[in-house]
Amino acid sequence: MFSKICFKKRMSTRIWKIAMVQNHKIEKRPRGRPQVRCDDDTKSVIIEAANRQFRDSGYAAASIAAIAQGAGVSTKTLYRLFPTKADLFSEMITERTGRFLVTLDPGTLAVADLHQGLERMLTAYGMLTLSLDTITVTRLVISESDRFPEIATAFYEKAIVRTNTLMEDWLRKQIDRGAIALGDPHAACGMLRGMMIMEPQRAAMLRQQEPPGLEEIAARAKMCADLFLKGCAL
Repeated sequence: MFSKICFKKRMSTRIWKIAMVQNHKIEKRPRGRPQVRCDDDTKSVIIEAANRQFRDSGYAAASIAAIAQGAGVSTKTLYRLFPTKADLFSEMITERTGRFLVTLDPGTLAVADLHQGLERMLTAYGMLTLSLDTITVTRLVISESDRFPEIATAFYEKAIVRTNTLMEDWLRKQIDRGAIALGDPHAACGMLRGMMIMEPQRAAMLRQQEPPGLEEIAARAKMCADLFLKGCAL
C-alpha cells in the first residue's frame, strides 16, 4: 500500500513538472499573428531607405532591390506601393516637402503678427532647403536630370512650386489684411525666397561651405524679414 501511494505521488509530481515545462514553452511562444504594418507605415520605411540609396548611389545607380532590402520588404511589396523608381523619387520629395507644410500650420501663422509670421515661415523654409539632405538631392537632380527629366519635373512641382504656393498665399493674405502693399506677390515671393537661401545654398552646393545650422538660419530669416518688410510696409 505504501509503495502504491509513493508511486502515485511520484507520478503526480512528474505530471506537474511536465505541465510547468509545457506552460513555460507556451508563454514564450508569441501570441497571435505577427503585427502587420499598414501601407502608410511601410511607405515611410521604404522612402527612408530610398533616400539613403539615392543619396549614396545617385538616381541611375540606385537599386530597387537594395531599397527593398534596406526597408525590410520584398520587391513585390515595393512595386505594389511604388510602381516605378520615378514614383518612389517623387513621393520622397513630396514627403520631404510635407514636413515643411506641417511646420507652417495655417492656424499658427494666422494668429502671428506680420514680422513673427514671416520670420517663422522663412526659418522653416531655410531648414527645409538648406539641410544636407536637400542639398544632396538638389545636386542629384541637377546632375542627372538630362538623362531623367522626370526627376526634374518631380522636384520642381513637388518642392519648388508647392513651397512657393504656400508662401505666396501667405503674402496675399497680408495684402488682403492691409498689412503690406505688393504689386506682384508672385514675383515678390520669388525674391524673398532667393534672398533667404541663394547664397548659403550655392556655397553648400559647390562644397565651399557646410550647410548652415539652425541658429544661422534663424538669424538670416530675421534679417530677411526685416529687409523685406521695410521695403513693402505701408
